[in-house]
Amino acid sequence: MNTVKTAMLIAGMTALFMGVGFLIGGGRGMAVAFAVAAAMNLFSYWNADKMVLRMHHAREVDARTAPEYHRIVAELAARAGLPMPRVYVIENDQPNAFATGRNPQNAAVAATTGLLQRLTPEEVAGVMAHELAHVQNRDTLTMTVTATLAGAISMLGNFAFFMGGSRQNNNPLGMIGVLLAMIVAPLAAMIVQMAISRTREYSADRRGAEICGNPLWLASALGKIAGAAGRTVNYDAERNPATAHMFIVNPLNGQRMDGLFSTHPDTQNRIDALSAMAAEMGATAPARVDAPPARSGPWSGARRSPGSRKGPWG
Repeated sequence: MNTVKTAMLIAGMTALFMGVGFLIGGGRGMAVAFAVAAAMNLFSYWNADKMVLRMHHAREVDARTAPEYHRIVAELAARAGLPMPRVYVIENDQPNAFATGRNPQNAAVAATTGLLQRLTPEEVAGVMAHELAHVQNRDTLTMTVTATLAGAISMLGNFAFFMGGSRQNNNPLGMIGVLLAMIVAPLAAMIVQMAISRTREYSADRRGAEICGNPLWLASALGKIAGAAGRTVNYDAERNPATAHMFIVNPLNGQRMDGLFSTHPDTQNRIDALSAMAAEMGATAPARVDAPPARSGPWSGARRSPGSRKGPWG
């Protein structure tokens, strides 16, 4: 089913790309845009994960350079029945994380230093289980290709301004077509990104909670991440806003609302859903968005929080 959804998404984004080409250069512009989109789809399938990791200056780590973090990911991957993904660290004070890769055999997970320093080992496990859920659900290809094409559509809209609205460029709508290409097309691409991200986050939350064994670990992590994300600027994400939907929490503004222009569901709604799931499993003490940040990270040997159940690293 996810394969069909991915194909539909790519087709829709390609059609949008062609539409921008038509607004800029008419039939010839649409043909050129189709050729470019086809090349980008092929390139994105094989290389978009590397591009996203490079955009955010991610550094690969292993069991020697990041033993606790790497061990948590390895044991969660084993619990989920997934191949071991490549593990990356992003030097960034904002707590956040994302997954990428065209399939589980070529997946990568990345966490910021801010996340690893602020969260307990249990909370880190909840976050990484969420990212592995995206890998298992094969969301990563969809999210990565969407980021690439959305960024290209926005860039093409900017090109429209410099190319102008003259009919000598075969633009059938003149300046109106240029304005549509500059404003409407990037907005449409952004709405597609938001719809894709928001529908998949709840599913990844639930599956991630199943993988790590305690929904409250992820709920507590989301509260801390959301509280800190709005106070910490992620400069790489600001420079590459088309990748915002890939993160576990919006890296751009940390808004707490389920509005049309939010790339993620409301954090408190996600926490409430996880708390309800925890109640079904017998766990207690649901977390809140304003949960205080932890002082210890997974390198510090911090004790397990009271009431949490033993995980695969226990």
